[in-house]
Amino acid sequence: MLVHLNIGSNQGDRRALIERAVALIVNILQPAEWRVSSPVETPPWGFSSPFPFMNIGMDLQLPQMAPEALLDALQAIERSISSMPHRNADGSYRDREIDIDIILIDSLRMVSARLVLPHPRMLEREFVMRPLRELRPGWPDENQPSECR
Repeated sequence: MLVHLNIGSNQGDRRALIERAVALIVNILQPAEWRVSSPVETPPWGFSSPFPFMNIGMDLQLPQMAPEALLDALQAIERSISSMPHRNADGSYRDREIDIDIILIDSLRMVSARLVLPHPRMLEREFVMRPLRELRPGWPDENQPSECR
């Protein structure tokens, strides 16, 4: 299955944290193939902070697995890098050392209590779309869900 992730950080040594996340993803998930985009730096999305985010896109060719199992593995990788929560107590976004989001899995469409695919706000986020289009020129194609076109 072809998976597209977005990995970001706006705290600490952002580049080193992202590189650590990529290394852990490769070592733990052992993709048959993988590629990462150039980094993109943007202001925080959805909250105010003086600290800009650095984000990359990552395409992985993985064996078939349940999307929730992939989510569990990625969340464990996040926790191994940083115990910093991703949201404030009220649910609003906050600064964070690492964030790994599943953006796409093949052309899968799903809605569960834990995961919505394709990522519901991907089209609103330059830091998601620029890396995605770098890794997949011409994206979206006819195989993508209509909400991605």
